[in-house]
Amino acid sequence: MIIAVIGSATCTPAEAAAAEAVGRLLAEAGAVLVCGGRGGVMAAACRGAKSAGGLTIGILPGVDASEANPWVDVPIVTGLGEARNAIVVRSADAVIAVGGGYGTLSEIAFALKWGRRVVGLDTWELAREGVPDRGILRAETPEEAVKLVLSP
Repeated sequence: MIIAVIGSATCTPAEAAAAEAVGRLLAEAGAVLVCGGRGGVMAAACRGAKSAGGLTIGILPGVDASEANPWVDVPIVTGLGEARNAIVVRSADAVIAVGGGYGTLSEIAFALKWGRRVVGLDTWELAREGVPDRGILRAETPEEAVKLVLSP
């Protein structure tokens, strides 16, 4: 499976720790990690995956592969800016969102629109006309997030 780990390029220490654990657990389960390839949650998730011998793919917004964090194995330059968020989600079988800002919210929206499973760790909550939308499966720990995203 290819799992996208999404979140902000700037994150809290708790979000970084959670993303790193998610990346490690995904690699231990044999999943390939795809992300936006830069800093914050993306770098932490890649670092975790690499610590467990995993494969990481970074879908970069610019045109220079050197923008990738040091734990990206396969940097893919797009020149698309934030529009690359669609490619991150299209490349994945499912998504784990860790924290995140509006860019993460756009990836969550793409994932839900395209029928991808979305698991959230301290991320956005959605509502339609005041009624909670249950599209994002909530996880309390990295272990739970990985279990939810990989379950059939």
